[in-house]
Amino acid sequence: MNETYRIMKERPAEEQPYELCEKYGPGILSDSQLLAVMIRSGSPGETAMDLAGRILYRSGFHGLEGLYHLSMQELREIRGVGRVKAIQLKCIGELARRIWSQRQGARKIFDDPRSIADHYMEYMRHLDQEIVMLLMLDTRNAFIDDTVISQGTVSASILSPREVFIKAVAARAVKIVLLHNHPSGDPTPSGEDVNVTGQIRAAGELLHIQLVDHIVIGDGVFFSFRQEGLL
Repeated sequence: MNETYRIMKERPAEEQPYELCEKYGPGILSDSQLLAVMIRSGSPGETAMDLAGRILYRSGFHGLEGLYHLSMQELREIRGVGRVKAIQLKCIGELARRIWSQRQGARKIFDDPRSIADHYMEYMRHLDQEIVMLLMLDTRNAFIDDTVISQGTVSASILSPREVFIKAVAARAVKIVLLHNHPSGDPTPSGEDVNVTGQIRAAGELLHIQLVDHIVIGDGVFFSFRQEGLL
């Protein structure tokens, strides 16, 4: 019998995940137990473990990963999840995404549209709102950092060139890539996408920060401004 499984079976059902984590490390905890530690308390008539199980059930087959794709409103529709717990859950998802992105990105050279699109595809393709990501690179096209710089509606987002270059200068980036998603699944750029790209490129030339590409993420497909000769 697997040792971890044996230990879990032998523990009293009422034992707190905190105690298990302290004694055996976080690796022994189930998804529900990990989530129970994060949310700390349940709702009237149920434990944190009970609530964690219902939250995971609501996230569907994706388990903990599915939490990231639940909106704030969807989380608050779960009995026992109010404003504070919904915010906690969204922050847990974002923290996990950033850790994953930085660990993956730190080992990457982003020197072609495909490598960039592949890296961000699964994160961006399922979002129900349009966001704009800024990817910052050094002279070798190596990852420095990335960040969400704009979040809009399903049909449009508001992007400030000033915000883009405040982030890029602070990170000492030499090159940048813009990415945004189309929740419709069709990555064809709009006229607004084209105009904003031109503005960012022109501003970057003044600051000697190159806009390497603008990539639009659809559902499993992408559009690269550079690949299509628009940059």
